[in-house]
Amino acid sequence: MWGGLRGKINIMPKKAKELSALSVAKIKETGRHSVGGVDGLCLNIEGNSRVWILRAVVGKRLDKDGKLKPHRRDIGIGPYPEVSLAEARAKATELRLQIRNGIDPIAHKQKQLEKLHVQKLREKTFKECANVVIANKTRELKNEKHIGQWSSTLETYIYPVLGNLEIGTITKVDIAEALKPIWIEKNETAKRIRGRIETIFDYAKAMGYFEGDNPAEWKGNLEPILGNLKQESRPHPSLPYEQVSEFIQHLRQKKGISPKALEFAILTACRSGEIFGAKWHEIDFKNKVWVIPKERMKAEKEHRVPLSKEAINLLESIQAYTQLQDFIFPAPRNGQMLSDMSLTTLIKRMHEQKAKEDGLGYIDSKQNRVITTHGFRSTFRDWSADKTDYPREVCEHVLAHKLPDEVEAAYLRGAYLEKRKSLMTDWAKFCYQNDD
Repeated sequence: MWGGLRGKINIMPKKAKELSALSVAKIKETGRHSVGGVDGLCLNIEGNSRVWILRAVVGKRLDKDGKLKPHRRDIGIGPYPEVSLAEARAKATELRLQIRNGIDPIAHKQKQLEKLHVQKLREKTFKECANVVIANKTRELKNEKHIGQWSSTLETYIYPVLGNLEIGTITKVDIAEALKPIWIEKNETAKRIRGRIETIFDYAKAMGYFEGDNPAEWKGNLEPILGNLKQESRPHPSLPYEQVSEFIQHLRQKKGISPKALEFAILTACRSGEIFGAKWHEIDFKNKVWVIPKERMKAEKEHRVPLSKEAINLLESIQAYTQLQDFIFPAPRNGQMLSDMSLTTLIKRMHEQKAKEDGLGYIDSKQNRVITTHGFRSTFRDWSADKTDYPREVCEHVLAHKLPDEVEAAYLRGAYLEKRKSLMTDWAKFCYQNDD
């Protein structure tokens, strides 16, 4: 009995002698040296390396035979002498307390580091994420107009509200508040922007910048907040053709690239996106034709635009200033593509100025709305129908409308080019009839 008891007493771990700071400083031998004061605290020496280690049991784990065994860990406390003996004992005591409370210090530290990593990731702003997505879209999309719309719409409507916010903190309410100002008046634009925001959040979620459902999703998310609108198809507000010459006179008093772009849009009856994306290499000055590649056309077919003498003169007037750049009508700030907002703002200011003079301004009287850039295409179409004898097909092809018969359309692209040249010459003369 006593022998058995004595045996048990003999195998109990011997408590390490508590060393002084001076004694620790004298330790030179390679190996692990117990310093006492806290069970398992050692100074590990390998070459020039001296590191504090706490050897401790943190729960149990299964061995290779499937049996539960004590799970011993070596927990690093820091280098010696940067971490003093007293500091090492204090830290070891703290770690022992954690272990007693069922916490694995190493696993706990790893979790804290992961939290910190996630926190750093979430510091990414909405604009930073958007820039990456736009760069990706630039490689994916062939249509430069669509690429430009991504940047311009976000810069105009979203960045002022969400741009500098950490993407991980943005909620569906934040997105709804950003979209509300344009949800009714510019619903189609707002819906496209919402889709772009959703794409940006898809990217952010994939990168780990936020967790949970995409806050820009529509069904059951933004839909109850913003609501669906009953869509009414309304034509773009247009100026009566009788006022075109007066408008151009007013327009030519304005300085800058935006007035030139608008004037060129009127003379060619082209869409604003086609104007914004126009590049110098697309202009054939010899034959007076602007060749728009199919990638930038709504119908995805190459479009040849005959240029009147007035249109050529306009291009020549800005050639010296913009030819060194890619776009014919570059944005003044960065040389990139102009935005719809630049022409919208120009027309709005011209309208307000005219309204002060005559109380009317530039409005579509049928809709009682201020005219738009796109509306000048309707103005041209009304004029060509009312004031000329050109065939409908010729007028429609000027507008690059898709004709129902593909064979007919293919024929007209070539056969009616001369007729379209004549038509655009007549249109330019009409536009400048009041010009001095």
